[in-house]
Order: sequence, then structure tokens, then C-alpha cells
Amino acid sequence: MNPTTSEQPRVAILGSGSWATALAKMAMCNVEHINWYMRRKEKIDEFIRLGKNPSYLSAARFDTSRISFTDDINEVVRDSDILILAIPSPYLKQSLKKVHKSIRQKIVISAVKGMVPEENMVISDYMHFRFHVPMEQICVIAGPCHAEEVALERLSYITIGCPNRERAAQISTLFATPFVKTTISEDLWGLEYSSVMKNIYAIAAGICSGLKYGDNFISVLASNAIQEISRFANAMNPMHRNITESAYLGDLLVTCYSHFSRNRQFGNMIGIGYSVRSAQIEMEMVAEGFYGTKCIHELNERYHVHLPIADAVYEILYEQKNASTVIQELAGKLM
Repeated sequence: MNPTTSEQPRVAILGSGSWATALAKMAMCNVEHINWYMRRKEKIDEFIRLGKNPSYLSAARFDTSRISFTDDINEVVRDSDILILAIPSPYLKQSLKKVHKSIRQKIVISAVKGMVPEENMVISDYMHFRFHVPMEQICVIAGPCHAEEVALERLSYITIGCPNRERAAQISTLFATPFVKTTISEDLWGLEYSSVMKNIYAIAAGICSGLKYGDNFISVLASNAIQEISRFANAMNPMHRNITESAYLGDLLVTCYSHFSRNRQFGNMIGIGYSVRSAQIEMEMVAEGFYGTKCIHELNERYHVHLPIADAVYEILYEQKNASTVIQELAGKLM
């Protein structure tokens, strides 16, 4: 079926974590049936038995008769028109290596707030260059929208980014619910880079919290962080954008301050003295900012954008520099 016809498109979720589960909850408010790819068959069986994700967002209940689960990624690609990617960035490349069905005609929605490690590419570029999906068929989901609050039906806001505004508007209706407000943007790349970088700054905020810096300092950190995001986004894709909109600033703030933020939690562990490896083991869930820090650092070796906070996080995570010393030095550079 052509997803641009008046018929209801076949929607698929790829991923099994909390964000994938929240996206499924939103989508099922607007379509009768979804396809859902999960890597592990035993997780699917448990989901069907319980009527909810056995590992994440237990508050979100599902009518599983409206879901076609599969652990075969090619099956879900074949049987779907819209593919919503919600696989954590460090595992995305490996998961998509299994795809041998063409996805050139699909609409691809990236809900991955990260980059493809080693490739140092945002997801839209990776899907375009690796799988030949036209850019006007690629959308990204951005904005302050923690999965846990979606599960609790607390009012949330998301922005759908796509170079094609009509496509963005079409996709926005898929996620609009009484508890999720949607808006659209043509700034696909700016939204993606902002979504990657806000996780880096949330790690920084967590480190500072763990080191007993207070709200006053962290607010200065956040105000400098949004300037770094703006500089980098302009270097990567110069265009007019209002960096104070919720998709940029709002997402940064919620990720830096919320107790639901796994990147802040990860940084807090570093700040109180955990090693990077022990913090990763303790977390159990992926902190996207750990991988994003390296990707942005390596990418910026070509662009030389002034990113003192992102550089400081890289020094702590990848050069094993003392967190207290690095943050103390950083504090002297912020205004």
C-alpha cells in the first residue's frame, strides 16, 4: 500500500524499550493496528501474556489483539508503510544489518535521540545514504517528551521534523493525543543534532549535581549549553531557527533537570565517584549521551565549533580526567 493514499498506513514500531513503548501508546490512539518488532521472542511472549511491556512502563496497558508482534525485522519491514525507529543508537546499525528488504519506499521516523557510533552520522543521514530513503520521506521526533510521563498521560509536547512540511503534518497526526501536543518543523538536522547534544549536557548537569554544585551553577551550565547547540547546529546546517523553542531548549531543560533523565542519572554517578564502566553497569539502560559525546567530538574535529562543555564531558568520559578538576576549569569559562 502507498502510504500517501487515503487508506490508513501500516505503522511499525522497531524497538522494545521505554521510548518505543510510549510511541506505541501514542500511535495506537490514532490507528487501529500496529506492527511491532522486538528482538527477543521471549519478551514478546511475556508482553502478550501480561498485556504490557514486561520490562518498561508498566503503567501503559495494551490491547495486544491490535498488535502484530514479530522478532523478524524483515517481516515488519515488508508488512509496514511507516517505520518508527526506537532502537538505541549503539544497537541500531547492528539491527539494521539484518534488513534485506528494500525500505526506499517507506516513510522512516527516527525517534533515536543519538547518532550511529563509528559512522558519526545522525539517523536521517544514515538512513538516506545507507538505505537510499529520500530525505522527504524521513522524519524525526524531537522535544521534551519523557516516555514515563507519556505512560502516565501527563501533558507532553513533541515536534516532527521533516524537509517536507506536508509529510511532517501527516506524521504529526499519528502522535497527537489528548495528552501529547504536536507541532512541525523543517529543521530536520538541527532537531537531530540538538537531540543528540542535549544528552551530553544532561550528563554534564548530572556530574555537577554529583559534585554538589547547586541549581545556580547548573542553570548557567544550561544557558551556555543551548548556545553550544545553536553554534553547532548552525555549523552543520545554516538556517533560521528559534533555539528557544521547546524542541531545542525545552528538551535540553527537561533532560538536564528531570529525575526521569537517564543521562542526568549517568552523569550523577560519575560525579559521586563511579567509574564510567561501573556507572554503565549500574544504569542497566542506555545513556545515549555517552555515545553522542564521542560522535560529536570526532565530528567537531572537522568543524572546530567552540564547545567547551561538550569537550569537558568528553575529557571526563573518554580521557579519564578527574571530574572535579575538569568542571572547576570549565566553571571559569562560563558566563
